[in-house]
Amino acid sequence: MTPLTTVSRAVGAEPPAGAVRGEQAGRLLQQYGAPIVLLLVAGVAAVVFDGFASGANLANLAITASFLAIIAVGMTFVIISGGIDLSVGSQFALGGVLAAWASQYGFAAALALPLAVCGAIGLAQGWIIARTGMAPFIVTLAGLLGARGLMLAVSNEGAETYLVKSDAFAEIGQGRFLGLSYPVYSTLALFVLGGLVLQRGRFGQRVYAVGGSEDAARLMGVPVARTKMQVYLMTGLLAGLAGALNAARLSSGVTILGAGMELDVIAAVVIGGTLLTGGAGTLSGTLAGVLLLGVIQNIINQIGSLTSAYQQVVSGTFLAVVVVVQRYLSRLQRAA
Repeated sequence: MTPLTTVSRAVGAEPPAGAVRGEQAGRLLQQYGAPIVLLLVAGVAAVVFDGFASGANLANLAITASFLAIIAVGMTFVIISGGIDLSVGSQFALGGVLAAWASQYGFAAALALPLAVCGAIGLAQGWIIARTGMAPFIVTLAGLLGARGLMLAVSNEGAETYLVKSDAFAEIGQGRFLGLSYPVYSTLALFVLGGLVLQRGRFGQRVYAVGGSEDAARLMGVPVARTKMQVYLMTGLLAGLAGALNAARLSSGVTILGAGMELDVIAAVVIGGTLLTGGAGTLSGTLAGVLLLGVIQNIINQIGSLTSAYQQVVSGTFLAVVVVVQRYLSRLQRAA
């Protein structure tokens, strides 16, 4: 509901019933569109492909999607705040390489180093965006190149692949409980915690306020600059964490990972109903968006005759359709 709508209703100017229904329908479609499509696609896949609904396949889908999902938690906060972060794919690769290299010094070093470095990159990006007013696209594009360059420098231009030398660290990526690996449980915990912060915490309300209108947020006393720095710090930490967990799972820091991953993360968040213009979005929608992309990739693998390149085609089509629908829904709600 826009401020204009609120004012008009406050003075007794009730909008037409059809406009109200249109606004409500648009809001529900934006919030629940991705979960509905996910259920439909998964249901069809379970009927068409015998192996899709098997426990082994679903467990593999969950672990494959978990690393993208971890980064998507932070990206949801960034996009709701009105920003964008193109550096997360490079930070994911950097985090994995740093974790594998530091594992020779033990579990704590393997986990702390990627978090410290990637968190510092995210904080630096947030500071530049908040204090200079530069476009997040430009700042994080520079971060993408810088993080990728740092990863290549650490890995000797990508020629050296570091192996994980800490069994305790490898266990957090390879261990299982009730058929699911530990990164899946970490992902679920992050979504629950992030959802509570976003929907019920003061920080979450500040993020929504900044994304809705920075000027209005300042008038309400919201620390806009600090909030922006915090959301980019969050994306850096989560990208580093995802990279470290992936390195633990693979027992090595693979240097070729993460290329284009930022686009998949953004696509998942937007498909999940978060507006690119900021001010609206949920982590439950983001989780549905991540799983939808994972299901599409899994279906392509089930078909067998199609290459993974088709996932990019389908993901791009989904993203284009969702953005068009979001624009239409926004107009519909403004008209109401």
